Amino acid sequence: MKNRQEIYDYVTNKYLTDVDFPFQNDPFTAVFRHKSHQKWYGIIMEVKKSVLGFDDQEIVDILNVKCYPEIIGDLRLSAGFYPAYHMNKEHWITILLDDCVEMKQIKELIDISYQLTKK
Repeated sequence: MKNRQEIYDYVTNKYLTDVDFPFQNDPFTAVFRHKSHQKWYGIIMEVKKSVLGFDDQEIVDILNVKCYPEIIGDLRLSAGFYPAYHMNKEHWITILLDDCVEMKQIKELIDISYQLTKK
C-alpha cells in the first residue's frame, strides 16, 4: 500500500491526475488518465501472484504502464518486471510493487507512459 500511495501522490502532483477507481465491483483498481482525452497511462491492480507466473496465490499490487517496445525485453530480464497483465504485451509492461523495483525507476516509467499516451 505504501508504494500505491507514493504513486498516487506522484501522478497527482506531477500530472494533476485525479486517481480514478472506475470499476464498481473492484475498489482496488486505480486508473491514471490524461485530463484532456481520458486515455489511460497507468493502472494499479491487485492480482494473485500466480498470474505473473509464480506458484503462489498471494495477492499483490502491480502497475501497468506503456513503454517503448525496444526496452520492454530488457526490463523483463530484471526482477519485478513481467509481461503486461491484461494489456498489449508489446507496448505495456507490468511492474510488481513489492519494493524490488526502485521508486525512481517506477516514476521514470510512469513519465514515459504519460508521454507515449499523449495526443
